[in-house]
Amino acid sequence: MKIKLFNRKKNKKGVVDGPAFALSDKSKFAIVESYKSARTNIMFSLSASDKKVFAVTSYSKGEGKSTVSANLAISFSKMEKKVLLIDCDLRRPNVHNIFKLDNSAGLSNVIGKMVGFEDAVNRDVLNNLDIISAGTIPPNPSELMCSSTFVDLIDELSQEYDYIIIDTPPIGVVADALLLKDLIAGFVVVVRERSTTHGDVQKLLDSVKLADSKVLGMITVGCSMSKKRSKKGYYYYQYY
Repeated sequence: MKIKLFNRKKNKKGVVDGPAFALSDKSKFAIVESYKSARTNIMFSLSASDKKVFAVTSYSKGEGKSTVSANLAISFSKMEKKVLLIDCDLRRPNVHNIFKLDNSAGLSNVIGKMVGFEDAVNRDVLNNLDIISAGTIPPNPSELMCSSTFVDLIDELSQEYDYIIIDTPPIGVVADALLLKDLIAGFVVVVRERSTTHGDVQKLLDSVKLADSKVLGMITVGCSMSKKRSKKGYYYYQYY
């Protein structure tokens, strides 16, 4: 299945510019349906696990993982399920930009015991969707993500929410995402056509396998389409 999600250009440094695309009531029917399809496939992948927590990652920056995380969270919330989106990219957070949220207090501040969860979480950003941004960028993100405080927090939140979606740093840049392996059912990997290479994907899969975790599926964005088929756009989900 291939449906257009967003079309953002890269600057000279190879970083994607422009505002992120987030689903809304004004989104095109085909775009909404594409995320519903991805949601359904992810739910099937999660059915084999007791955990309803999964992470969204990519190999390198600028591939669209935060946008996909946001839109998956919106799509899951449309099922009348209670959903929490966590920005766990404590190095280059972006979820607060997508939803235009205050990021003065967030996950890092909660883990660091500077504020309580209720003081940091953004309740009902959309119906059934709560969001906690990354918060203050810490000097020790890896240590925070593997701390007992964070483990206990996810365990506690798993009792409150039907689904928890975690936006993580790119695996090819830092190993932070792999520190979550015992807390999640697996990874949904975002790859961008003409940017992510086959070698990148293989390295990512090897890293996940070495960490004794698994890939629930892959979402490919930026797929080139002929003019004749351009109205169908470019979006694609596949099992791994």
